[in-house]
Amino acid sequence: MSWSRRSSGYNYYRPSFFGGFQFFPPVIKWLLLTNVAVFFLASFLQGFTIGEIPLRLVLAKLLYLFPLGEDFQVWQLFTYMFMHGGFTHIFFNMFALWMFGMKLENEMGSKKFLYFYMVCGVGAGLCNLFIAPLFTEVGPTVGASGAVYGILLAFGLMFPDDIVFMWFIPMPAKFFVGIYMAIELYSGVTGTQDGVAHFAHLGGAAVGILFLMVDAGGFSGTNIFQRITDSFASRKPNGYNEESGYARYEVEKEERYFQNENDVDQERIDEILDKISKSGYEKLTDDEKKILFEASKKLN
Repeated sequence: MSWSRRSSGYNYYRPSFFGGFQFFPPVIKWLLLTNVAVFFLASFLQGFTIGEIPLRLVLAKLLYLFPLGEDFQVWQLFTYMFMHGGFTHIFFNMFALWMFGMKLENEMGSKKFLYFYMVCGVGAGLCNLFIAPLFTEVGPTVGASGAVYGILLAFGLMFPDDIVFMWFIPMPAKFFVGIYMAIELYSGVTGTQDGVAHFAHLGGAAVGILFLMVDAGGFSGTNIFQRITDSFASRKPNGYNEESGYARYEVEKEERYFQNENDVDQERIDEILDKISKSGYEKLTDDEKKILFEASKKLN
């Protein structure tokens, strides 16, 4: 899987003190470092014992997500997503987390993105506990995959026309996500014995979409589900005028923000920064984000 940025009609990224889009925003960075550190620490401790009991078994019993029963503990709904079964497992999870999550965190803001990630991970665990046993035998579960599938689903909804690659074939994110979810649903319902927690993946995606539905319109004053609906609709050229029948370039739209390219209204920028300090970045309108984005480019 790989990702390339293409305009989706939603490209006003969250400004930072360093200017513009962050490729390693703070929560993504923290999650990557934490998961990798836990993985190597757990690998290092595998060779030790407590009395005659291998320490790896103690860690597994405490931190893996066990099916409902005597080995299940509530905290496992959180700890399991920081444990991984091997290098390949953690590598692809962390790669997908960074690849799809960086744009989401820049868009949502770090605080909301962290909530989203954790809620998807816990939701994935609950789905694995209560729904997966209806279709297949369930053993101890580990990995960030459930939370990552929530991020994947959110990426497909919020940026449906961004181009991603599946087996070297470029396609819009909405199709990429749809194919992956269909594969997971088929594998889960048919009870495929492949050692993969398919219902945890589906649970993470389902909780992710519920989170977005509750918060719809909250990320930037725009209903995210309208974006994916609009992306399937027939499109007119940018600035198309139904009355005149030809496409107008969006000069007027740009002039709403700056009458003169070199004229930045410092007072207006100060008002926006005050609004961020009081209410948070996510409360800004698209126009206010555009002003900050243009101002940050002039400072660089």
